Amino acid sequence: MRRGPPRLFNKKEPEMTQCCIFDLDGVIVDTAKYHFLAWKEIAGELEITFTEKDNERLKGVSRMASLDILLSLGSLDLSEERKSEIAERKNKIYLEYIMKLKPEDLLPGVERFIISLKEKGVSIALGSASKNAVTILRQLEIESLFDAIADGNNVNKAKPDPEVFLKAASMLNKNSNDCIVFEDAIAGIEAAKAGGFNCIGVGNPELKDKTEYIINGFDDISKLEKIIERIDTENIKEKTQC
Repeated sequence: MRRGPPRLFNKKEPEMTQCCIFDLDGVIVDTAKYHFLAWKEIAGELEITFTEKDNERLKGVSRMASLDILLSLGSLDLSEERKSEIAERKNKIYLEYIMKLKPEDLLPGVERFIISLKEKGVSIALGSASKNAVTILRQLEIESLFDAIADGNNVNKAKPDPEVFLKAASMLNKNSNDCIVFEDAIAGIEAAKAGGFNCIGVGNPELKDKTEYIINGFDDISKLEKIIERIDTENIKEKTQC
């Protein structure tokens, strides 16, 4: 049985955060290990050495862009048709893993945090490069918590291009400076900043050079609350000075 959400904030005020946009992998659920296993199997078939360090380059990147990175490791130049076939096979392998996901696989505290945000009137969106985002949310039984889903099915450009976050904000009729993005990858942080979004890094200490706001996870409620209040305060000051 899931516990009810903590009441983190008072009711939303006009100048407070209007929307929170969440990346998927590494923020809501850890599917990076499944991506790695699927890409490693593909790499083996192509006789390419592929390590966990190499896999870090694929985080937050679209499937085709990830394949291009993989092929560059083996100095392979394949036709677009062949690349599409390989990408489809990788996705089939990956799907076999994610269809085993359960609500228990949600990262600690994230569901409770999202519910609390919705209770105070904050819109919730997903901003992910994954074309399997909806499938994953359904497996985790949290699809209904999202007011908008921007993913690999309705955007064309991969992070660090900000398209996916701009799409999510536009779907909710929000401006980027009224939103906070939660990201665990450098490419995602760069995408958020490029789009003019406030951004909180999640769980990755390497993000400290990319954003001043970092949390270990969503069970660190006290720190998270203070960061969001600080962002809101800074936004109010900026609007007052304009």
